[in-house]
Amino acid sequence: MQFRTYKNTDLTVSEVGFGLWTVSTGWWGQFTEGEAIALMHKAFDLGITLFDAADTYGNGLSEELIAKAFPTQRDEIVIATKVGYDFVTHGETRGRGQREIPQDFSPAAIVHATEAALQRLKTDRIDLLQLHNIRMEQIYDDAVWTALDQLKADGKIRHYGVALGPAIGWLFEGVNAIRERPVTSVQHIYNILEQHPGCAMHEAAADAGKDTMFLIRVTHSSGMLEGKYTPETVFPPNDHRNHRPRSWLLNGVKKVEQLRFLEGPDRTLGQAALQWLLADERVASTLPNIYEEAQLIEFARAPETPRLSDDEMVRVAELYRNNFGAEAEEPKFKGTMELPAEPAAA
Repeated sequence: MQFRTYKNTDLTVSEVGFGLWTVSTGWWGQFTEGEAIALMHKAFDLGITLFDAADTYGNGLSEELIAKAFPTQRDEIVIATKVGYDFVTHGETRGRGQREIPQDFSPAAIVHATEAALQRLKTDRIDLLQLHNIRMEQIYDDAVWTALDQLKADGKIRHYGVALGPAIGWLFEGVNAIRERPVTSVQHIYNILEQHPGCAMHEAAADAGKDTMFLIRVTHSSGMLEGKYTPETVFPPNDHRNHRPRSWLLNGVKKVEQLRFLEGPDRTLGQAALQWLLADERVASTLPNIYEEAQLIEFARAPETPRLSDDEMVRVAELYRNNFGAEAEEPKFKGTMELPAEPAAA
């Protein structure tokens, strides 16, 4: 395992992290507590130190799993979690398809949710607190950021940032958070097949001269870049991928075939997908969706595999520009992808 430190901080994370979404929400199959903890222990044994949770994952279950898995290793792991959804009043998102429950980013709610997370985590501090799927309104609400600064001053959180979603998009939520607020981290969807708007956010941080770094989720485009899907692949009824149109599967398989040159005896396609992300120094860590031990071992060993060469990076860029030879698809982004035009001068 390799490690990276967020710029101008003491926050060091493993290049591959463990996102608890898969083992606590039911969207990637059902896991018993024992199965989830066994995967977390295996991740730790493989060098993974970053564990990314959210208070709404399983109505607090993801945070409770961290506490149960690592009762004596608090100083050896990095805990990232998220607040912003009012799951106490409205219930969790599991089983609701793509519908979201109401959010509450009032200062009182942020403080209360953070303190509740600390109790579930059985710890006195959260290493990285993220505002979960924040909207533009909160980016410009000074009270939100004053509350985070106070939590930091009180020692309850070490650093803060934003997590963008739920679906791909949210360009200017990310860009404006970077430009306007001192966010240590931005978590967003980004992978070889889905490079926009992630790349634009990274460029915005560089252009603004900000130290913000990135946590990358959906690193394998919902499993597509693991290279194991075929046109005949069928997902379980409770799997969120089962709700995608068949064109997603067929076009994705066609695109992946164009990327087979990245795999070889020393690197799987799934590992190459992580190495492509890690070629960007602004990426602090990657959060592949982990749901079985063999896959966990493959991903955790990705930093040890050969980095992508300059020629390979250029070839991927060319393929992306040509949509990997697949049929053109209308992009479906969420959030603020365009800003209103400036009024004409009088």
